[in-house]
Amino acid sequence: MATCTHLDHVVITQLPDAVPGCEDCLATGGLWLHLRICLECGHVGCCDDSPGKHASAHAASTDHPIIRSLEPGEDWCWCFPDELGMRIPQITGTTRIPRSPMLG
Repeated sequence: MATCTHLDHVVITQLPDAVPGCEDCLATGGLWLHLRICLECGHVGCCDDSPGKHASAHAASTDHPIIRSLEPGEDWCWCFPDELGMRIPQITGTTRIPRSPMLG
């Protein structure tokens, strides 16, 4: 079974209580579909189904490897370099997020 080799980059283990949306979309007036949080620095970006793909762009520009979904009921993480999905049980909390502007 494949194992993530970047778990030492996980700094964020407590999710924020709430976020206003994708940081980059909010700054540029863009639209997001689903929200992801960088587990190294806490940057909130949008998923690859969003026009900006800001979570992936953040990972590529910073070499921060692991994100976690902030969507209600989802607790999965993704390691970009290892191309591996996983759950990291040390991450706790739930985050209130706004409704996606793409859903109207």
